[in-house]
Amino acid sequence: MASELAKTLRDRRLHAWEEAKVVIQAAADEKRSLNSEEQGKYEACMVEIDDLDVRIKEILDREERSKDADRAFDRLAGMPRDERAVASQVNDQLRALVRREHGPRVETEIMPSPRAKGLGTAARLNELRTLSTTAASVGLNLVPTDFYDQLISHLIEVSGVMQAGPTVVHTDGGEPLQIPKTTSHSSAASAAQAGTIPSSDPAFGLVTLNSYKYGILLQVARELIDDGGVDLLSYLAMQAGRAIGNKFGSDLVTGAGSTQPTGFLGSASVGVTGATTGKGGAPQYADLVNLEYSVIAPYRQSRSCYWIAKDATIGGFRLIVDGNARPIWEPSAVLGSPDLLLGKPLVADPFMPAVATGSTVFSVAFGDFSQFFVRLVGGVRFERSDDFLFNQDLVAFRCLLRGDGAMVDTTGAIKKYQAPTA
Repeated sequence: MASELAKTLRDRRLHAWEEAKVVIQAAADEKRSLNSEEQGKYEACMVEIDDLDVRIKEILDREERSKDADRAFDRLAGMPRDERAVASQVNDQLRALVRREHGPRVETEIMPSPRAKGLGTAARLNELRTLSTTAASVGLNLVPTDFYDQLISHLIEVSGVMQAGPTVVHTDGGEPLQIPKTTSHSSAASAAQAGTIPSSDPAFGLVTLNSYKYGILLQVARELIDDGGVDLLSYLAMQAGRAIGNKFGSDLVTGAGSTQPTGFLGSASVGVTGATTGKGGAPQYADLVNLEYSVIAPYRQSRSCYWIAKDATIGGFRLIVDGNARPIWEPSAVLGSPDLLLGKPLVADPFMPAVATGSTVFSVAFGDFSQFFVRLVGGVRFERSDDFLFNQDLVAFRCLLRGDGAMVDTTGAIKKYQAPTA
């Protein structure tokens, strides 16, 4: 039922875009700007599209959580009676974790799951939810997963980079990880008959991924925990996930390295410099086409080749048309898939620079994001202490993540748009 509703909303989204496209094309055919009436109609269509995006995402997320619960109950129903009792006991113990109804401080760690395959890089992060509390036993995979799903989903949601298909490397330890790469290829040359054949060797280099720590401490009043009507898990998931996701996601875009990840934007080379003045630095149709083709074909044709920009910048893309008055932005016709720009997937990242003038402004990037490596050490740790703030009757929860990111191929896998100076 939920999928059918999501499909209905998707159809409404496509219809709203068709209405907006008619307005844009009419003005483009007459080579003029939108008048006030057309601008109002266009903006109304955009608002409707944005509202539908939110509703579709909520429906799909809710349906996925329901499927996870159904699978867990199905596995439980298929167990022998004694194993089912063990699983039920584990569930009760983990529910008691939040209320502090047992024993010493419990540490819970989310570890990578072997079930994460065939889902794409971003989706694999959703599978970091295998729990380790006491000893491994039958039924630990049946504990409620709502909290952990929300936590990891927030980490993905705030980072467009994590949706663009980077290569994610999971390691158990945090020692420096070196990734070999080529810095130049061999080149052939003509040789005269009986002459010496020239030699040319490829050059190699190394990229080192470290393990920078990200964390947040949440202080919760005991009354909130004792009040069974408070949805504490969702609250903690939202706060911890957004805080860590925002900082780590920001560093994956603009991090300077040394004490933080090296963001892809600092490693990407300039593909095109905007030549149009009087547009506030916003890229125009020709700029975007030139940026796309500044990336060589092997990278441009990769399945991990994406556009990435801030939401407000993407909003401007919806107004751009090609030489035949056709919009270059297209809404996705497949639920859960990104929209398209010039036929390539487009993701929004809140940490991309805003459109502005200046030679140091890079508001759009395009390329093969599989050449950007993201390292995650272990799992996302979520721990609790009743002793740290004992004199204030507060319970402390902390969330920790260790990771890094760096571009492996800096020769042109990802290119960026440089704004004009005026």
